[in-house]
Amino acid sequence: MSEINQLVSRIDAEFSAMEEKFKKFRVQQVQEHQVRQQQLEQLGRVFDQLSEVWRPRLEALARKFGERVKVTPKLMPSTREATFAFQSGLARIELKFAASTDRDVTKVVLTSDLEIRPIMMQFDAHSELEFPLEAVDREAVARWVDDRIVSFVKTYLSLHENEYYLKDYMVMDPIAQVNFPKFAAGATLEWQGRTLYFVGEETRQQFERENQVAATV
Repeated sequence: MSEINQLVSRIDAEFSAMEEKFKKFRVQQVQEHQVRQQQLEQLGRVFDQLSEVWRPRLEALARKFGERVKVTPKLMPSTREATFAFQSGLARIELKFAASTDRDVTKVVLTSDLEIRPIMMQFDAHSELEFPLEAVDREAVARWVDDRIVSFVKTYLSLHENEYYLKDYMVMDPIAQVNFPKFAAGATLEWQGRTLYFVGEETRQQFERENQVAATV
């Protein structure tokens, strides 16, 4: 009987050890959550300070393009974003600035992403700047934002300058309603005795779907 009692004691010890392990884990999770919340609060304060740097610059960019651009802000505890969608008969142009952090909330990460569809020229599609949360350099942030804005403006103007020289080679995507050079077409379709050009497979497939419906009506 003593052997059984000894066995039960060993089993109980394993259960107790596991319960103790769970308790430590829960305490650790609570502590990590509290630390993360404190860091997120600090990150929010850093974002508020940096907004004094990037907001007037982004507003200046928006004012320069006026009605040709739509700006969509996005505010989250760990992210600040501003997406600029530019009206252009030549391409779909979207520029996004974002400020975020890493998984452990120890860094501030600034990114700039430019998307132009179809792609008709080389351009800087992505740029990134990173600082420790405790040591963000506002002057460096200002220079980076300025450089990204000027780089975009140069790209935008070059893109539309190319439109003048390529005007005899331009075609229109009937779905996206954008003009672009034939050589930049992502897809084509023979339709009623002529060739249609599309920025990509997505708009070509949409055209086929819509016109199949029209043909059956």
